[in-house]
Amino acid sequence: MQKFEAGSFDVIVIGAGHAGAEAALAAAGMGAKTLVLTINLDMIAFMPCNPSIGGPAKGIVVREIDALGGAMGKVIDKTHIQMRMLNTGKGPAVRALRAQADKVLYQAEMKRLMEEQDNLSIHQAMVEELVIEDNEIKGVITQVGAIYRAKTVIVTTGTFLRGEIIIGDLKYSSGPNNQQPSLKLADNLRELGFDLVRFKTGTPPRVNSKTIDYSKTEIQPGDEVPRAFSYETTEFITDQMPCWLTYTNERTHSIIDENLHLSPMYSGMIKGTGPRYCPSIEDKVVRFNDKPRHQIFLEPEGRNTREVYVQGLSTSLPEHVQRKLLESIPGLEKAEMMRAGYAIEYDAMVPTQLWPTLETKKIHNLYTAGQINGTSGYEEAAGQGLMAGMNAAARALNKEEIILSRSDAYIGVLIDDLVTKGTNEPYRLLTSRAEYRLLLRHDNADLRLTEIGFKAGLISAERFELFEVKKKLIEDEIVRLRKTIIKPNEETQNVVHSKGGTALKDGIKGQDLLKRPEMSYEDIEKLSPSPFELTDEMKEQIEIQVKYEGYIEKSLQQVEKLKKMEDKKIPDLIDYDAISGIATEAKQKMKQVRPLSIAQASRISGVNPADISILLVYIEQGRIAKISG
Repeated sequence: MQKFEAGSFDVIVIGAGHAGAEAALAAAGMGAKTLVLTINLDMIAFMPCNPSIGGPAKGIVVREIDALGGAMGKVIDKTHIQMRMLNTGKGPAVRALRAQADKVLYQAEMKRLMEEQDNLSIHQAMVEELVIEDNEIKGVITQVGAIYRAKTVIVTTGTFLRGEIIIGDLKYSSGPNNQQPSLKLADNLRELGFDLVRFKTGTPPRVNSKTIDYSKTEIQPGDEVPRAFSYETTEFITDQMPCWLTYTNERTHSIIDENLHLSPMYSGMIKGTGPRYCPSIEDKVVRFNDKPRHQIFLEPEGRNTREVYVQGLSTSLPEHVQRKLLESIPGLEKAEMMRAGYAIEYDAMVPTQLWPTLETKKIHNLYTAGQINGTSGYEEAAGQGLMAGMNAAARALNKEEIILSRSDAYIGVLIDDLVTKGTNEPYRLLTSRAEYRLLLRHDNADLRLTEIGFKAGLISAERFELFEVKKKLIEDEIVRLRKTIIKPNEETQNVVHSKGGTALKDGIKGQDLLKRPEMSYEDIEKLSPSPFELTDEMKEQIEIQVKYEGYIEKSLQQVEKLKKMEDKKIPDLIDYDAISGIATEAKQKMKQVRPLSIAQASRISGVNPADISILLVYIEQGRIAKISG
C-alpha cells in the first residue's frame, strides 16, 4: 500500500460518536484547525443504546457541557420527543432533566453543526496506526495509507476497538449496529505499551409499535412545563410523545431461568466485564431473584419510525428466547421484534494511564475520551470529549489547560474518578459519587462554569453578558431579601396561615421567612414584590440559595479544606521507592497514577491516611529524589 501525505492539523479526532463530536466542536470552536476521521459519516453521534439524554447525574452533565459551550444540550433541545424533570419531589441536589430523543434527528442535527463549524473538516476514514516519534504523537495513518499530521490527537473510538457482537452462541467481529470494528488501531495501542481491558455492554430488542397493546401498559407523559438543557434555548417543543411502562413477571423469569445455559454471560462466551448499574435482564433475574417483577419502559425511537426501544430488557440470549420473553410481558404478547438485543465486547483503555487533562502519560499530546476510557453512557462520553477537545486545542495553541475539580462539576468527578481510581467495569456517573452534590446542581451549572467556557473561547460575548446580568440580579435580590423586613400584618399572616405556617409575632427578614420549609419565593413575592425583572429560573436559583444557605456554606468550607490539599503539589521527580514507611501497595498505586497533588493521592484506592502523612513529611522536608525507573 502506497502511503501519502494528506494534510496537517492542530487537532485530529478519531471517531465521531458523542465524545468525538464534542471534542471536535470544542477544538475547532477555540480556533484550532481540526480534522475528524470516522469510519462512517452516517453514524455521527449515533445512539446505539437507549434513545435518550439525561437522567440522574447525567442530566446535570449535559447542563455543564452547555455551560462550557458544548453542543449536546442544544442538539437534544431541538430534537427531543419528550422532556421530563426527574426527582421533583426531592431536594435540588438530585433533580435532573431527561429527554427522549428522536435518534435520527439528533444525529442529523449534530452532523449539521459539525459540517457548519469553522476550522473543522470531517472525513470518512478508518485510522489504523498512530505516528509516534520520541514518545510524542505526530499524526495518524488510515486504511488507505493517508498520513495526516497533527500537533495533538484525540482517540474517541467508543466500543469499536476490536468490537464483537454476541447473540446466543453467535459471535462475530463488529462495531455497534453492525458497523465495521476497529481492529488494527487496537493492536497498535497495545504495541505502544498501553494496558487495555475487555468490557461488555448490551442493548434490548426493538419492537414495532403497531404490534404493542398499550392498553395493558401505563402511560408516561412528558412535563407540560417547557424545559430545556441549554441556557440558549428559547423555542420549546410542545408536541411530545409519551413513553409507556410495563413489567416482567414470573413467567418471564422462568423463561430466563430455563434458558440460562444459552446465555453467553453464563456459558463463558462473554469474557468482558459488564456494567453493574445497567445489567442485562438475565443478570437482573439472577442477582435479584427475590423480586417478582422488573420495570420495562417502552421508548419510541423517533417521530418517523415505528421502532420502540424495550428499555430494561437488555439481553444477549438467542433470538428465539428473546421472542418468548417479549410474549410473556403485558402489552408485548404479539409484539413484532424488529431487531434482536445483543451484547458487544470491546477493548478499553485502563484510565489510570491518563492525566486529569485526559492526555496519556505514555505518549505526549495524545488524548483519549469516551467509552475507550472505560465509561458507559452518551453523557459521560460527551463530557470527556469536551474536556479532551478543549485541552488538546489549548496544547496546540499554547493556551492554558483546563482541569475541573470535584467541586466544580460532575465532569470533574467523572474524570478524577477515572484517572485516580480507575474502573473495573463500565463506569456510570451517579449522584452518590459526588461528595459536593449540593453544589453541583442542575439549576446552577451556568453559575459554576460559564466563565470557564467564556475564557476558553466557547461562549460568545453576548451570551456571557446575559449571564453576568443574570448573576447580578440573583445576587442583588438575595441582598434585598436580607435587608427587607416583612411586617406581621393581616396580609402576611393570611399568606403564612395558608401555607400551614405559624403566625409571625414580629417583623421578619425576607430571607428568614423564605427559609421556612413551607414558604416559597412566590409567597415572599406577594408580600414584598421585587423591583428587579426576574425570570422563573432566577427565582428558583434565589429560593435554593436562600433555603439551603447553611448546607451550601458547610459544603464550601469542605471545598476550601480540599483546596489546601489540592494546592500541595507532588513534585514530578519524586521517588516513591525511596520513602520508607509507605505501604507497598500505596507505593505501587502512586507510581502507577502519579498523582499531581496530595488531595489526588489521598483518593487513590489502597492509599491510606498514614501513607499520606508520611508523604507530606517527605515533601515538606524537601527530600526529593529522581523518579525511579
